[in-house]
Amino acid sequence: MYTMENHNSVLGIREYALDKGAAAFAVDVIEGFLDEVSSSPVAVTSLKVSQHPVQRRSEVRFLERELTGGVHNLFAFPSECNFSGLRFNLDLVKIVKENAERILEGSPLSKGHWMVLIDAAKGSATQPPDLSLYPADFVVLSFYKLFGYPTGLGALVLRNDAAKLLKKAYFSGGTVAASIADIDFVKRRKGVELFEDGTSSFLSIASIRHGFKILNSLTASAIFRHTASLAIYVKKKLLLLRHANGASVCTVYGSQTLKVSSHESGPIVSFNLKRPDGSWFGYREVEKLASLSGIQLRVNLEKYPVACMLAYAHKVFRLII
Repeated sequence: MYTMENHNSVLGIREYALDKGAAAFAVDVIEGFLDEVSSSPVAVTSLKVSQHPVQRRSEVRFLERELTGGVHNLFAFPSECNFSGLRFNLDLVKIVKENAERILEGSPLSKGHWMVLIDAAKGSATQPPDLSLYPADFVVLSFYKLFGYPTGLGALVLRNDAAKLLKKAYFSGGTVAASIADIDFVKRRKGVELFEDGTSSFLSIASIRHGFKILNSLTASAIFRHTASLAIYVKKKLLLLRHANGASVCTVYGSQTLKVSSHESGPIVSFNLKRPDGSWFGYREVEKLASLSGIQLRVNLEKYPVACMLAYAHKVFRLII
C-alpha cells in the first residue's frame, strides 16, 4: 500500500511485490488527517483512506481467503511530496501499524502485520523525522537532497527486527564471507554488510561529515523557518503577477494556502506560466530566460509518477527553496 503522492522509487518497490504474487494498491489520505493532532487516537478518528483498485500480475493466482494474521504488509509514504511539497503527518506510522483494519474498513487486504516505510529523502532537508516518536520500520534518506553533494549516495535506516525479515539473492565482491565458483556454495555475511553491493563509495561517504557539520551549525529548525518564509514569499509574488489585460500569469500547484504549518507544505513551489490569452508559455523558453536571470528551475519530472501528473499535461516548473 502506498499514497498517490510518492516518488517513482516507491512504484519500483511495487514491481518486486507484484512479481512475487503480492497485491498492491494506492490510497488517498483524505479529510482531517492533515490537521495537526496531539495524539494518535484523535488522528484515527479524523483519518479516512480512499483505496484505489487493487493491482495484481495476471499470471499470479491470488486468493484473498488465504490471507492470515501471519502475513506481512508494507505501507510506503513520503514525509514530504516531491512534487507539491505537501507534508504528511507522521502519526500515520502508528495509525497504520495499529489500526490498518479500521482505516481500510475491514478489507481482507488489511489483515496481518503492517510495516511502514517513510520516504524521507525530501522531507529530511527541513524536517527530519524523529524515530523515537514515529517508529517506522524503514526510512529512506538522500544525502544529495540534504547537502546538494554528493550525488548518488543515500541511506536506508531500518529496525533490527525488520532487517531479519529481508532476504537478498544478489551479491558481489566484498559482500559475502565466502563463495566457491564450481559448486553451489555461498556463506553470506551477517549484519548490514549483507545488503551492500560491492565496495562502498567510501570517498563520497567521507564528505558527508562536512555536510552534517554545516546542518548542525544552522540547525534544522532554522532551515525550516527560513525556507518556509521564502516559499510563502515566492507563492505570494507569483500569484500576484498579472498581464496588462488583468489575466493571471502563474498557475501554482499543490497547496494554495499561504500559511505553512509543520504538516502542510514544504519549500517547493510548482507552477506554470500563461500568456495573456491563456495559452501556456513553452517550458524551454521559461527555463532559458530564468537561467539568464540567475534563477534555477527544474523542469524534468521524469522521477515522478504519471498518476500524479495527469492533471498537468504541460511541463511544470519547480522552484526548490
